[in-house]
Amino acid sequence: MRSEPTITIACLMGDQTGQELLEQALRVLRPEVVGFPLELEHYDLSLEERRRTANVVVHDAARAIVRHGYGIKAATITPEGADDVGSPNAILREQTGGEVIIRTGRRISGVRPAGGIHAPISVVRMAVDGAYGAAEWREGSGLEEMAFRTENISRRVCRAVAEFSFRQAARMQAQVVGGPKWTVSPVYEGMLKEELDAAAGRHPEVPYRPMLIDASFAMLIDHSGDALVVPTLNRDGDLMSDMVMQLFGSIAGAESLLLNLDDDTMVPRAVMAEAPHGTAPTLEGKDVANPLAMILAGAGLLGYMPLERAQRASRAIYVSALEAVAEGIRTPDLGGHAATTEFTTEVIGRVRTKLDVFDALGDTSPVGLG
Repeated sequence: MRSEPTITIACLMGDQTGQELLEQALRVLRPEVVGFPLELEHYDLSLEERRRTANVVVHDAARAIVRHGYGIKAATITPEGADDVGSPNAILREQTGGEVIIRTGRRISGVRPAGGIHAPISVVRMAVDGAYGAAEWREGSGLEEMAFRTENISRRVCRAVAEFSFRQAARMQAQVVGGPKWTVSPVYEGMLKEELDAAAGRHPEVPYRPMLIDASFAMLIDHSGDALVVPTLNRDGDLMSDMVMQLFGSIAGAESLLLNLDDDTMVPRAVMAEAPHGTAPTLEGKDVANPLAMILAGAGLLGYMPLERAQRASRAIYVSALEAVAEGIRTPDLGGHAATTEFTTEVIGRVRTKLDVFDALGDTSPVGLG
């Protein structure tokens, strides 16, 4: 193993099957597998600990992500009671300065997608502002009762979403397609459209096709062409990313990344990776859940580390995990018979082999998987 500076990752533990799958992803990130030193700083974000600390542990975890620049999170339970601790995600996004969330859907071998979709699709959405966290109230009574909401978006977040979308498209050799409903809301939603147009001017090499959000949903259902990056407002992106995942037939092949971008360079200052699925309580303890998305989350996190070895390990994990599925090593949700731990062990063996081959070839190619 080469001498490299040690990188610390804030490891946010979770609930039920979410925690079990995080443990599998961490097996793949062990230094003896990825080939460079990584240290983990653990924070218990289980529902029990969030309740015990009144969410103090979530704030501690967010500060650790900012301090180290990297975090990986297990799925967590969101309790239903309004007076309970709620979901930790809003706190993490606010306290880490997260502005952008990216989720990439991609083909999984053996899983039939909707229509003829085959190339990756990344949905880049605002991580803050918009409908989430808006002030809401009601006035009047009976049939005269009216509900109101005041929400906002900022130029800073619009610019981050726009610029990151074009950089992601250049990385994927994709086109940027979509946008908000700027015709109906030229002042509010039009701010994102303005920043998208400006980013298109800075990146003339990236194809750009502005499209209203409703037309974007319709287009994606029938899309069968090249790779896409779709920039969105917060709630639009929440809805669209769920749909895009299902277009590929399974949520298993997607990871979710939260990014804090530097205002000047738009380079990520902090990245938190997670799987987009939930805690799957019915699968807990059965060794049958699919760790693919959580493993890909780890690969995505490595891809933002400024080390050649991390970049190569990221690429090796992406290829190894998807290749294993392609060769029939699948968990039951994908029609296979492999156990959770068995699939992870297979990925680890393939990663080690690929890194050995990369070393032999002197291969320093970028990840390039979106």
